[in-house]
Amino acid sequence: MKVNPNYNTKETLLALYNKPLLELVFEAATIHRQYHNPREVQMSSLLSIKTGGCSEDCGYCPQAARYNTGLEAHKLMTVDSVIEQAKNAKANGSSRLCMGAAWREVRDNKDFDSVVEMVQAVNDLDMEVCCTLGMMNEDQAKRLKNAGLFAYNHNLDTSKDYYKDVISTREYEDRLQTIENARKAGITVCSGGIIGMGEAIEDRVGLLMSYMEMETPPDSIPINALVAIEGTPMEDQKPIEQWELIRMVATTRIAFPESVVRLSAGRTKMSMEGQALCFMAGAGSIFAGDKLLTTPNPEFNEDKEMFDILGLIPKQAFADGEKPVTQPDPIIEAKKEQAAARAKELEEASFQPRKITVE
Repeated sequence: MKVNPNYNTKETLLALYNKPLLELVFEAATIHRQYHNPREVQMSSLLSIKTGGCSEDCGYCPQAARYNTGLEAHKLMTVDSVIEQAKNAKANGSSRLCMGAAWREVRDNKDFDSVVEMVQAVNDLDMEVCCTLGMMNEDQAKRLKNAGLFAYNHNLDTSKDYYKDVISTREYEDRLQTIENARKAGITVCSGGIIGMGEAIEDRVGLLMSYMEMETPPDSIPINALVAIEGTPMEDQKPIEQWELIRMVATTRIAFPESVVRLSAGRTKMSMEGQALCFMAGAGSIFAGDKLLTTPNPEFNEDKEMFDILGLIPKQAFADGEKPVTQPDPIIEAKKEQAAARAKELEEASFQPRKITVE
């Protein structure tokens, strides 16, 4: 059951969201146990492979070039550096690596070629590979799929009604189209939102309704709490209470029984007890590591201790789907052939010093 038919209207979903909290968590926990192992929680790592300098105006994001947040922009990481980070994340228990680039959209250039190589390399490490690179077309999605991409993250962020209060440089339909492009390529979809941006409860429900209306809802739905960053338009937003995050996780779990609900940004403001209620209510994934792109996150050791106390088990890679088979990328293979041919040409070239006769 991908969508719960008991809550497929805005009215019924709103009534669900507003249930007494303990009743809501109990209902969510009951459904979670029907479709998932309640002790399993996937540890994922989020790596910023290209930081800052984005042309978008997302009101929550410190990576937008137009905001003065003190964030230093960095060029795209090298493939070798990403492999090193991925190995470190795997050694610390992560079975999924999500690579994020501060781009408005994917462009067909050498940087995208490098991302394709990164996907190939991380997939070869037997880790689930997820990317969040902004908008992409069908052909770009196919390249990523053939490279071994397991999931593509593209959040709707909020409801369609509230969206223009958050961002003006990209339309809601653009986001929906990118999600569709990923689906067509056979990539699993990771798409969710952020609460605490000044939206009404109806907008939180409206976000979930956007997924209800899809032919196939996201395989993963990350729920984020806003981390207000100084210098962004949302720097003065009051932090939400952890009960609101628990309520959103529970509502999402009930509405989409088969999807993985991912407890994402905002965990640093939660107590262990609050996180425990999220796991009970259906959260099946956390981001591990001390940073989420550019914002703080609990450290690996803290999460390991929490797992031990709560009796949680790290979820293995590809438990929810087969490992993608990496296929040679024609563009990258052609470049390698050209480089090899050039190297051979230089090696075989005979060089004779010019003779100079001095009279």
